[in-house]
Amino acid sequence: MIPAAFEYYAPTTVAEAAKLLAKHGDDAKLLAGGHSLIPLMKLRLAQPKAVIDLRGVSELSYIKEASGGLSIGATTTYYQITSSRAVAKAAPVLAEAAGMVADVQVRNMGTIGGSLSHADPAGDLPAVVLALNASISTATSAGKGRTVPIDSWFVGLLTTSIKPGEIVTGVSIPALAHMTGTAYEKFANKASRYAIVGVAAVITLDTSGACKDVRIGVTGAGPHAVRAAKTEAALKGKKLDEATIQKAAGAAADGIDCLSDVHASAEYRTHLTKVCAMRAIQKAASRAK
Repeated sequence: MIPAAFEYYAPTTVAEAAKLLAKHGDDAKLLAGGHSLIPLMKLRLAQPKAVIDLRGVSELSYIKEASGGLSIGATTTYYQITSSRAVAKAAPVLAEAAGMVADVQVRNMGTIGGSLSHADPAGDLPAVVLALNASISTATSAGKGRTVPIDSWFVGLLTTSIKPGEIVTGVSIPALAHMTGTAYEKFANKASRYAIVGVAAVITLDTSGACKDVRIGVTGAGPHAVRAAKTEAALKGKKLDEATIQKAAGAAADGIDCLSDVHASAEYRTHLTKVCAMRAIQKAASRAK
């Protein structure tokens, strides 16, 4: 349980961190909260020659209101998110989900940027940012940062669309429309509190009470977080009565290659996805009224 030897760097600006990353390339790893990287290093599943610690980069830790939505820095912790009045107002489902992550020690250290960069298939926030239609900002030493729509971010197991030399700098969340309700439901691993399955729902109703817009994010079920497209299609334009919600939730796992492991079989994850989707939709719809 001892990591291989490495050089440690503690930059204080994004520009300095980006230069170090460009210099060391594939031999470097970025450290944010450390809850994913450090265990991998101790097991020697990861053996970076350089570790670039972002915790001293103060410009990456912030929560700002932006045009009714939010701008959140990459090293903002789960605790800061769940205790923020701005988040509770503009994106309550994000505060709700952040408060369900692991335990208080992890929430005090773990970061939103670390979570979305690592893209753990059982992480909570990936489903939530998908439902919120967020975007990810990056920076490079050459000044060629990007803004990546969240629908293009998660591409595989522990894999995102980030490019070599890029550092995640922040997450932008658009303002919620009028009459929008949000919810996050998960079935958690009792020991780690990781999501065996988690479903986030963001639902907007029209004046008649029908579903005007909807985004459903699913985590834990498959290799990476995805949207439940068939469920969304089954809800849009419909009055959200019990029969409609139940039928739509029944399609939540469609298209997902559900995982099977020591925690749950693929069949059980399929069942959990439907149950969590139904509960999240019901709760989000009730909150939109």
